[in-house]
This record gives sequence, C-alpha cells and structure tokens, in this order.
Amino acid sequence: MEQVKVAEQSDAKHTEKAHKQEKETLRSSVTLRVFRANRKTSEHAHFDTIEVPVQRWTTVLDALLYAKSYKDSSIGIRYSCRMASCGSCGMKINGIPRLACYTKVSELSGSSITIEPLSNFPHIRDLVTDFTQFFKHHHDVKPYILGDDPVAPANSGQGAEGETYTENIQTPEDVDKYLQFSYCIKCGLCYSACPTVATDTKFPGPQALAQAYRYTADTRDADTKSRLNVLDDRHGIWRCHFAGSCSSVCPKGVDPALGIQLLRGHLLGFSKNENRVAEKKRKTLDLL
Repeated sequence: MEQVKVAEQSDAKHTEKAHKQEKETLRSSVTLRVFRANRKTSEHAHFDTIEVPVQRWTTVLDALLYAKSYKDSSIGIRYSCRMASCGSCGMKINGIPRLACYTKVSELSGSSITIEPLSNFPHIRDLVTDFTQFFKHHHDVKPYILGDDPVAPANSGQGAEGETYTENIQTPEDVDKYLQFSYCIKCGLCYSACPTVATDTKFPGPQALAQAYRYTADTRDADTKSRLNVLDDRHGIWRCHFAGSCSSVCPKGVDPALGIQLLRGHLLGFSKNENRVAEKKRKTLDLL
C-alpha cells in the first residue's frame, strides 16, 4: 500500500509539472511597455517600448534591470532583496498588482508586458510610488503588542531594578489564530487592488485591517479596545465591500479579506459587550 501511495504522489507531481510547463510561454526576447512620467517635472505620461532578451527563469525585475543597464538608465524603479521578502518591487504587471522579482516572464502570455506603477498610491516617478499614506494607516492600527505586563527576557526572571517579569506563554493553537497574518511583508499589493481605497483614501485598507486582526487575535495583547476604537469609524472597517481582490494578489498567501471578516466579528462582540455594560448601568441607576 505504501508503494502505491508513493507512486500516486509521483504521478501527481509529474502531472503538475507538465501542466505548469504547458502554461509557460518560452521566448528568447520580450517587449516591455514601461510607464514613464515624473510628477515633479510634470512630464507627460506615456509608455516607452523596450525589447530585452529573456531566459526561461528571467523575472520581470530582471528584464527591467537589463533595460535600465543597457537600454535606458533613466527608468525609475524601486527594489531591494530580489527574493520576495522586502516587498519593494510592487508594480502593476499586465494590469495586476504583483512583485516584479516574483513574476517570471515565462508565466505571462502575449508578446509584450505592460508595466505600470501601483494604483491607489501617489505617483512619484515612472514605476515608483509614495508609501507615506499606506504606512500611516499601518501605524494607526497600533501594529504591536499592547499591555502593561513586560515580556520576560530570555533566561531571566527579573528586570534590571529587581522588577519581576512575567512570561507570556502561548500554545500552538494560540499562534495558529494569527500566524498567517504575520507573514505580511507590507508590499502594498492588496492596498493597490482594493476598490474601497480607490474611492476613500481615509479607509485603512486591507493590509492595516489584517494587521489589526493579527494583534487583536494575539493572546499577549491586553488592550483590544483602543485598537478597535480606531477602526469603528465611518471611514473604518465597515467600508469594506469584501471584493476579495486583496487576498487574490497577496504574494505571501495572506488572506486579508478573512482577517477583516474575523475582525468584524470581534468588533460586533466588543460592541455587544459595551451595550451589555451600558444596559447593566442603566438598570442599576433605575433601582437607585
């Protein structure tokens, strides 16, 4: 039985590999249509067409860097790690927000690739956008552990002045509640794909809301109320229409739409508790 199981797994892998190869478009060169504009000089927005050689493993970032090195050094582009960890090279590739370093040219169909800056971000130059507003929303939801209890340093039971530290122990089940949301690299792809952000710049966006859930679900956090108060606003979590585009473009497999739904559940429970407290106080006052 074990051999049959191994054989079935091997067949499945071959089938998956063959299917993947069918989806690949192999070519020796590709034409890049690169968005060009400069907000500072009011340069007229247009597309430059650049042909670059490619291999099967060439990513869109590789193709852009080749164009910048050998065809046009003035192309404005932001990147860093080149391994889908820093989130710097987010851009729209054939109309879809993606990481350029994580998108192979062979995975894209057509004879040309259109590359544009991310939507919903103020434009700076060419493929570079301004993330100031995005990070402000991230900061506003307090993306850190809130509470009075200090965390114990490793191998230590007391603080510098004799203060006793307490250790915040979590079970694997506790970690599972928020683990996937901790994989966020803040690349902004979900923010760019969000239709609500496109119409309301005060809306925190899927990244900030998912991070709010990540810390609300963390059992070490001791001040959920202050975080939820920030979100319970007319520009807050209730503006989400659940289009789901945020989850479909995430390169790290995070599901912001799920986080927003779970956070809404927390907020409804939080509101119910508040109403219960108010009702209890009213009854107490009536008895007096």
